[in-house]
Amino acid sequence: MRHDKVRTTLLIATSIVAGTLAWSGYALLLPVAFMFPVLWAFAPTRLTAALVSAGYFLAASRGLPQGVATFYSSDLWPGLLLWLSASLGFVGVHALPWTRYERRRPFRYLAAVLLMAIPPFGITGWAHPITAAGVLFPGWGWWGLAATTAGLMGLVTRMWPAVAIILAGFWIGSAATWDEPKLPESWQGVDLEMGASLGRDASIEHHRDLIATVTDRASGGARTIVLPESTLGFWTPTVERLWVRALQGTDATVIAGAAVVDAGGYDNVLIAISGAGAQIVYRERMPVPGSMWQPWRSLLGASGGARAHFFENPIATVADSRIAPLICYEQLIVWPVLQSMLHDPDVIVAVGNGWWTKGTSIVAIQRASIEAWARLFAKPLVLSFNT
Repeated sequence: MRHDKVRTTLLIATSIVAGTLAWSGYALLLPVAFMFPVLWAFAPTRLTAALVSAGYFLAASRGLPQGVATFYSSDLWPGLLLWLSASLGFVGVHALPWTRYERRRPFRYLAAVLLMAIPPFGITGWAHPITAAGVLFPGWGWWGLAATTAGLMGLVTRMWPAVAIILAGFWIGSAATWDEPKLPESWQGVDLEMGASLGRDASIEHHRDLIATVTDRASGGARTIVLPESTLGFWTPTVERLWVRALQGTDATVIAGAAVVDAGGYDNVLIAISGAGAQIVYRERMPVPGSMWQPWRSLLGASGGARAHFFENPIATVADSRIAPLICYEQLIVWPVLQSMLHDPDVIVAVGNGWWTKGTSIVAIQRASIEAWARLFAKPLVLSFNT
C-alpha cells in the first residue's frame, strides 16, 4: 500500500514538472510534453491516471487564474474556478479510456489524442502534446504529424524506452539546426505595448497614432502590415473612412483586428484595409470560452458574447497571398491551424491582444505553439501582439 502511494505521488509530481517545462514558452521545450503519455500509461489505476492528467494540465495552464483576475480586475477566485472547470474535460477524456491492458492502450490513447484535438473537447484542448510535432519533425508536414501520433501511441506501450530514444534523437537533431520561421518578403508584424487601452480607446487621436505607426513601417518598405487583435476597436463606417483615406496614395495593406457588433452579439474579426477600401477577411473560429464565447446566453434568451465560427473561413486572401489567420486563443488549440493547413496557405498570420496576461507565460506559449506549427509545415509566419 505504501509503495502504491509513493508511486502515485511520484507520477503526479512528474506530470506537474512535465506540464510546467513543456509549456514554459520555449518552442524547443515542447517535446517535454511527451512525458505525459508515459506517465499516463504507468498509472496503476484509473484514479491515478486522472490525477496525473490533472497535474499535467493544471501546470501547463497555470497562468490562467492570474490572467483572468487581471482581465476582470477581480481577485483570483473566478480564475481559479475557470482553471479547474477547464481541466475537467482534459481529465475526463484521459481518465475514461485508460486501461491496464497494454494491447488496448495505444488505441485508447489515440482516442484521447483525437478527442482533445477537435470540438467539443478540443475547445479547451490546450497543452496538447501533438503541438511538439514541429519541433521533432520540422518541414515534414502531414507526415510529421503522423510520425508524432505514432510516437505518442508507442510511448504508452512496453516499447516506450526505444520510442523515447528515437524521438529524443529527432529532438536533438532539430534543436541543433533550429531556426525561427521566416517572415515573408514585404510583410511586417507590429507588436504594440498599449495595454488595456488597445481596442477600448475610440478617440481619433488614438487611431491617428496607429496610422502614423503604419505609415512609418510602410516608408521602410513594408507593403503588408499586420496589427494585433482588437487594434481598431469597434468597426464602424467612421473608422473605415478614416483608415481608407489615410492609406490612399500608398501601396500598403493593413491587416488589423476589430469587433463587428450587432444586436445578437459580436464577431472578433480581421480587417484588410488599403487605399482602395476595406473588407472583413476573417471571423474568429474559436473565441476564448467564458470571457468571450458564452453560448449559454442564447439559451437564456439573452444577447451578447462573441460568436464562434468553428469550421468557417480557414483561409483568407490578402494582397495576393492566401493566409491562415489565427487570433489569440486559436493558437493554443489544435483544430484551427490543422484545418487551415488543409488548404495549403502561403503564410500564417497570428495576432493577439495579451495585455491581461502580464506576469504569466501565456503569450510566450502562444508564440511557441504557432512557431512549432509553422516549422512543421514550413510556412512563413507573421506575428503581432499587444501587451
